[in-house]
Amino acid sequence: MNHLDFTACPVVPVIRIDSAEQAVGLARTLVDAGLPTIEITLRTPVACSAIERIVAEVPAAVVGAGTVLNAEDLRRVVAAGARFAIAPGCTDALYRAAAQTSLALLPGVATASEIMRGLEYGHQTFKFFPAEPAGGSALLKAWAGPFANVRFIPTGGITIANAPKYLALPNVIAVGGSWMAPQDAVVAGDWPRIAQLARSCQTLNNRA
Repeated sequence: MNHLDFTACPVVPVIRIDSAEQAVGLARTLVDAGLPTIEITLRTPVACSAIERIVAEVPAAVVGAGTVLNAEDLRRVVAAGARFAIAPGCTDALYRAAAQTSLALLPGVATASEIMRGLEYGHQTFKFFPAEPAGGSALLKAWAGPFANVRFIPTGGITIANAPKYLALPNVIAVGGSWMAPQDAVVAGDWPRIAQLARSCQTLNNRA
């Protein structure tokens, strides 16, 4: 099983792309603002094309795919050149498919049983999703006892306002969110606005 180090920057932008032409400018803006690890969700038909463009034209970006639901999704993102795949949950079939690739998989969990299944497949880092509706930082604190060696990247309802309470937890290595790239700004190509929001995430680097 392959791993990706998400600790270089504690914020992972979670991006929906409706036009592959937007992808390069957005990725360059995020990288220049100090957010090199980028998740492109497979929620639009152009997502894999966007990943391909970023891989080819923004080499400093560490780009991966989100909303990976099955083995076919995994095959597509591997072909696009993604460095990692993130799933909102995980099935036995997806765990097995990921084990046959060179791609790092971050499986999604929302319950203790899902964590235990992931551990059986050799995973120790998970996406906690949807973080706020599923129990937030209080649930992560509770999981620190029985799952002392497990680490999480919470996503879902994370903002710059509540990110610090997650990042203060020892079992959280990063958070995922889209607040630094609002959809209207992405569609408009408003890179200065996105750059300003992304740079503000640097205040989250200095964790206690």
